Amino acid sequence: MRDGVLWGWIGPLLVTAFAAVLRLHELGRPHDVVFDETYYAKDAFSLIRFGVERATYGTNDDPIADRMLLRGDLDIFERCVPPDAAPCPEYVVHPPLGKWMIGVGEWLFGVTPFGWRVAAAVAGVVSVLIVARVARRMTRSTLLGCLAGLLLAVDGLHFVLSRTALLDVFLMMWVLAGFACLVADRDWARARLAAWVEQRGGVTGAGLEGVGPSLGWRPWRIAAGVCLGAACAVKWSGIFFLIAFGVMSLVWDAGARRAAGLRTPYRGAVRLDAQGAFGALALVPAAVYVLSWTGWFASPLGYGRNWDRATSQGPVYFVFDSVRSWIGYQLSALNFHTGLEDDHPYQSEPWQWPMLLRPVVFHYSDEPEGGCGAAKCSEEILGVGTPVIWFAAILALIAMIAWYVATRDWRAGAVLLAYAAGWLPWFYYAIADNRTMFLFYMAPLLPFMVLTIVLAAGLLIGPAGAPARRTTLGAAVTGAFTLLALANFAWLYPVLSAEPLMFEEWRARMLWPSWI
Repeated sequence: MRDGVLWGWIGPLLVTAFAAVLRLHELGRPHDVVFDETYYAKDAFSLIRFGVERATYGTNDDPIADRMLLRGDLDIFERCVPPDAAPCPEYVVHPPLGKWMIGVGEWLFGVTPFGWRVAAAVAGVVSVLIVARVARRMTRSTLLGCLAGLLLAVDGLHFVLSRTALLDVFLMMWVLAGFACLVADRDWARARLAAWVEQRGGVTGAGLEGVGPSLGWRPWRIAAGVCLGAACAVKWSGIFFLIAFGVMSLVWDAGARRAAGLRTPYRGAVRLDAQGAFGALALVPAAVYVLSWTGWFASPLGYGRNWDRATSQGPVYFVFDSVRSWIGYQLSALNFHTGLEDDHPYQSEPWQWPMLLRPVVFHYSDEPEGGCGAAKCSEEILGVGTPVIWFAAILALIAMIAWYVATRDWRAGAVLLAYAAGWLPWFYYAIADNRTMFLFYMAPLLPFMVLTIVLAAGLLIGPAGAPARRTTLGAAVTGAFTLLALANFAWLYPVLSAEPLMFEEWRARMLWPSWI
């Protein structure tokens, strides 16, 4: 990809700028605590202030602290007995990294709706740039890379999560970044092997008993380990992608050695690549995950910390007891997740997600500030994907399955594996545990849905040198689809961004009764 390097950056950056304008425009509206922001905005503020999560005034039914924040009162932390004691510890069940990221926005811009949402907006914008660049790398087409970025920018669920202080957009960004690093590592490793073959005069099948050379230091794979560890430090579901991508990376190593003409490529991958892969994709993520809990280890205020006991018998006992308490906390959180069966009006099952059968209402008011110019109004933030993109992704997914079965193309295999890693595990939790789940659990899959569409578009258009008729027809179909996606997003935009509407206009945008 030595040609078009300049446009390879200018194009994706223009698409990213478009995504940034969409996400930052009136980011502080509505001036309200939206959906699960009631947890994460306050936890983030607590992390910035204390290093750990602390309890706040009120309950889910009576969120006193939410109302205090909205009027600018930051004294929201509940005091333990006696009254002058430190704020009470808060039991939380998600790792802290995503809340630290939200907290950075609050630290920079204040504990306001804009302040606690701006980090999510940045994560959403960055993910648009990453998907554009990784699609370009996978397709060797700047145009298709820009299409990938554009589709992600105008997906409704991605847009809503990028404007809301929830954890899922950060999980999505880190998973995508880890995948992008592994794709770059794949190119890097194959280039090293190609140089080795060329150095040997093209003679292959020899060298280290046919296994080939060691590839040594692999910075892109280490970077992938950091990103995937960060994904796990946002939400535990990042572990599904970490395992799947670790296996995928080793399979790519074996495929590279086979392409180089080595007699025993799989032995070479196990003998020369597996050890480095374990370090980069197991030890590094584990270290990142533990480091994300630094505030908990360094503070006596965390839930289950047992600081007094840990500090009572010297530094060795401090480390031992701190680790023991931390492991106990992790096991407690695991039990909470596996036993989460409470009914919720917007819960849905994983087999319903691709068809957008039950989206989540993040915010709704029938009395929007300023009104709508009619007697009956609606103001809503509906967490739903852009239907044209999601339904096209289903067709593209089928095309990827057929393409992979027919050709074993690595690109089809990669997006299929990512989709399976992010979707299929939830079937187990739905069937075995009857767990409460929501559509936005699909957030980490959004970039890979876009990649399936872009790869399918590449198949329609054809490779360089394809017949002009095929290229013209494929480009026309792809262009028409892109316009439909833009129009569909524009139509839904008012109910994605809390824009006041007349009731009839709002009702017209509800595709199915289950959207209400």
